[in-house]
Amino acid sequence: MNGAAFLSILFLCQVSKTEGKTIFVSNGGQMGQWSRMEMCPNGTMAKGLSLRVEPEQGIGDDTSLNGIRLHCVRCHFPHREKTISSNCGQWGTWGPIQWCPYGFLSTFSLRVEEFQGQLDLTAANNIKFKCSDNSTLEGDGLSWGIYGAWSSSCLYGICGIRTKIQKPQGIRDDTSLNDVQFACCDNKDY
Repeated sequence: MNGAAFLSILFLCQVSKTEGKTIFVSNGGQMGQWSRMEMCPNGTMAKGLSLRVEPEQGIGDDTSLNGIRLHCVRCHFPHREKTISSNCGQWGTWGPIQWCPYGFLSTFSLRVEEFQGQLDLTAANNIKFKCSDNSTLEGDGLSWGIYGAWSSSCLYGICGIRTKIQKPQGIRDDTSLNDVQFACCDNKDY
């Protein structure tokens, strides 16, 4: 990340705790269990993301989106990066980090495949974020399903992540990541 990107958030953030607000979307998959919320360290916020995605399997069982990482940075020098993720599925590989150019992650939309009956189901396939600088980041997930409505916004950025993951189903159909929620940062240090 370049120095200009860090300087741009110097005046936007001084975070320490969550404001108690969790943002979510209504189109998440129904299978799996929620994990606990994982938080950025105090004084940091999510400025970047990376995804764990299983590529299309052809005749095999597809799971697509398996994990989401948040890349948290300090608002002040030194700008050390800390990566957090909630529970993740076991398939796929981690893709490249995408960074908000001048702001921080503030709202999201989830791409989910609707229930397929007896056919191969993937549940969540990709995610988009809006940054506080009005830019949009789209993950490198697959194109199955449709994006739902945008979540509400975190005024001071996103500071935590919680995922809903279906554990491996053996010979039955696996979906892996079904849904996600994010915790908002606070402005207590303003």
